Amino acid sequence: MLCDPIQSRRLFEHALDNNYAILAANADSHAAVTDCLNAAKLCDAPLIIETSLWQLEGHSYGAGDAIRGLSRYIADLAVLADSPEYRSIPVVLHTDHIKGPETMEILGAAIRGIPVTITGNSATLRASTVSLDASEFSDEENIEAISRLAAMAVESNVDVTLEMESAVDEGITPEEVTRNLIGSVEEKYPNAVCLYAPGLGTRHGFSAEGYPEFNSETVQRNIRLLKKITGRDIGLALHGSSGLSSGDLRDAAQAGVVKVNWSTESLMIRSRGAMAFYEDNAAKLDRAHSEWKVTAMDNGVQSHISPAYIDKVSERMRIINSEGKASDFAQTPMA
Repeated sequence: MLCDPIQSRRLFEHALDNNYAILAANADSHAAVTDCLNAAKLCDAPLIIETSLWQLEGHSYGAGDAIRGLSRYIADLAVLADSPEYRSIPVVLHTDHIKGPETMEILGAAIRGIPVTITGNSATLRASTVSLDASEFSDEENIEAISRLAAMAVESNVDVTLEMESAVDEGITPEEVTRNLIGSVEEKYPNAVCLYAPGLGTRHGFSAEGYPEFNSETVQRNIRLLKKITGRDIGLALHGSSGLSSGDLRDAAQAGVVKVNWSTESLMIRSRGAMAFYEDNAAKLDRAHSEWKVTAMDNGVQSHISPAYIDKVSERMRIINSEGKASDFAQTPMA
């Protein structure tokens, strides 16, 4: 099922209470979304599908128009997530790495909802959870932007579940920065921020040196600090997970990370799979070959990529202890 903002919030609480994290796959295509859903079904694991500005504007979705891309992304995911095959899996749609002059327009649409018609039925579809890219913001600009998003929800009388990030690529976020960021928004809009992505010693992309600054105590220290600031339990979102070891990921989930962003390694797996497919089948792409058409179709390359990709997604879900947690969440009152 495609979760609404309140169901998403409850899911994060369940993850924090039960020491697991949810994989947040930055899905770059329709095929990647389907593969992630199949992995989640295989593992009986909750799933977060993330979309960033480059997907919303990209050729597969918006073709230059981010709002149109958002409409297509939500509608496509809703059809799949709410179908009988995947309805048992809690699926969160999260906006990630949205930045630039259209940020508020895009995220306003994600919060207020976009009217769509699916199989003759009209509905207003919203993102489950929302964040923006604060990498180029000062702390005060970050506070102002998140507060504007919370205000949009209040003005539109809709629920919102926000992720607020600090400078995630710049080492460990100092305690005083967290107090300022979270405390300032919490004072004006209590309960709006339900995920926090501080700097935990990781970086987006791959790292040849690894992440020696990352450790579970930093995660636990942030969890305790958030409780002091807000009076409630808030889990962490981990950005830059592709370069972490399996042990680090397990420790992070145990310590209070509830959302593990995954993009760089995902793109690498799918792109290398496509390269291998076309290299192995180059002769079949000759128009005189009897199998050229079936080889050239998108289904050919995507079917080739799918098994290895699903295996990797499933492996990552097991590492962060989310296997079996979809059914477990469904049986709880908070679901």
